[in-house]
Amino acid sequence: MGTDPGSILVFGNVALDVICKTVDDVPRYDSIAFQDAAVTPGGCASNVAIDLARLGEKPLLVACMGDDQTADILQDAWKEQGVDPRYVKRIPDIGTGVSVGLVDSELQPRFIHASGANAELKSESLNLNIFKEQGVGFMHIAGYFVLPGLLKPGFADILARIREAGVFISLDVVRSPAMKTPEPLWDILPSLDTFMCNLQEAEIITGLSDPAGAANVFHEKGARSVIIKMGAEGCLLVDSGREIRIPAIDVDKIVDTTGAGDAFAAGVVSALRQGKDLEGACRFGAKQGAFTTGFLGAVRLD
Repeated sequence: MGTDPGSILVFGNVALDVICKTVDDVPRYDSIAFQDAAVTPGGCASNVAIDLARLGEKPLLVACMGDDQTADILQDAWKEQGVDPRYVKRIPDIGTGVSVGLVDSELQPRFIHASGANAELKSESLNLNIFKEQGVGFMHIAGYFVLPGLLKPGFADILARIREAGVFISLDVVRSPAMKTPEPLWDILPSLDTFMCNLQEAEIITGLSDPAGAANVFHEKGARSVIIKMGAEGCLLVDSGREIRIPAIDVDKIVDTTGAGDAFAAGVVSALRQGKDLEGACRFGAKQGAFTTGFLGAVRLD
């Protein structure tokens, strides 16, 4: 990559988010009331891309959405926020992904999700010409386990070729029943420079509740560095025989934790592109995650 670190490409799931607060219970027949709501672009990849743009980056977004009014809303928002959506594919006769998030009294969201066109995202969408034409130096894969097209054989070979071309690859997961069969992840870990997940996700994948133990599983399976996000407990960074615990940022008032992990990932990738080491990148990521807890929804549209 020379002296130019290259641009950032974000690859993964996108949706329209409808976040409702506060919802502790959903009765089968009765109506419920909530105090506040936010309707914004959502999905892990969209969240990361918008957060990167907020940090002054000019991210490329590669994803799939339907050819509908919801897609128009997302595309307009991305362009307004500084995200380049030229590689987002619109697919006829399939709806755009939609997520309804119910934020409870403990400020934790629970999602009702329609994947829509996200299910059409495949490894073949990562055309190597994109990386050459756009000078991509970093790629972040978001929402891995909710993208069935990436859980098939062949993705590992494509990632290996991208990494051989000099691209730094990071990946973050999102909770899904597919985590219970993690073999596709094991295949791609050797092509990842940084693997991220939260502690609950790590336990589902590895069966270990100890963050260091889980991180070492991912590291031994091939990931060059591993970051385990632990919410208010900060994060654990494991790479090259070292374990570093990085504290969370104190927040005066938490409104909603939706999207905090995506903001953390955006901060890490942006900091790495700016030349920080992994520890410094995690500290910067922690600041971005903390920022996102100050408002309702995953992203703030200014």
